[in-house]
Amino acid sequence: MIRIMIKIRSGKEVKGKQAAAVFLFDVDNTLIFNDQIIADMREYLSAEVGKRHAEDYWKFFEELREELGYADYLGALQRYRAAYPHGLRLLAVSRFLVNYPFAGRLYPRAFDALAHCRQWGPTALLSDGDVVFQPLKIDRSGLCDAVEGRVMIYVHKEQELADVARRHPARHYIMVDDKVRILAAMKNLWGSRLTTVFVRQGHYALNARLVASYPKADVTIEKIGDLVNCDLAALLAAARALEGFE
Repeated sequence: MIRIMIKIRSGKEVKGKQAAAVFLFDVDNTLIFNDQIIADMREYLSAEVGKRHAEDYWKFFEELREELGYADYLGALQRYRAAYPHGLRLLAVSRFLVNYPFAGRLYPRAFDALAHCRQWGPTALLSDGDVVFQPLKIDRSGLCDAVEGRVMIYVHKEQELADVARRHPARHYIMVDDKVRILAAMKNLWGSRLTTVFVRQGHYALNARLVASYPKADVTIEKIGDLVNCDLAALLAAARALEGFE
């Protein structure tokens, strides 16, 4: 199994000291409006290379996502290049990704939510993604600095909880994510040691059929900024065992 743990800049780990609580935040469509980034990329790509070639790129993108389990924008570019070695105009999309103003796509009050939770314990980012674009997005958006460099990027983060706990030991964890599948998988492993917070942002969270196919999260909020209205006692009390697993 491939593991990716990115420690950007002066990333800090809480080794040897168990915190009362550690707050783990997903990135895409939890803190950053990633759906809009993709929409901007689609528009740019169609204008740059035409609709047919843009569709070919997204076909490679979806194939890679199915194979890897995460979005690999640059990997899809490499696959497109292998298929069309003379289609050099598509390479302009790499410039688009590198220069994208990610800070402008943060959800309102995303930093406030991080700061609010930081009064009770360390905050850290727990994300899936590739080793180039995802760290760039996190750094350029200002999120890396907001969590003092505590950034973990894995291939399948829900399968890496032992490593997360080793790096950030705590009596209790609070995971904030827009994907109920991820929250349910983490709850399966950590049970009542984890409070799951479901943020109803992004296309996964707004897919009613998908959401209904998984157990409900401990806490549901409509937007990330609503987290500032939650207190630690309520978050701890909301944790419960996932029925059928504990």
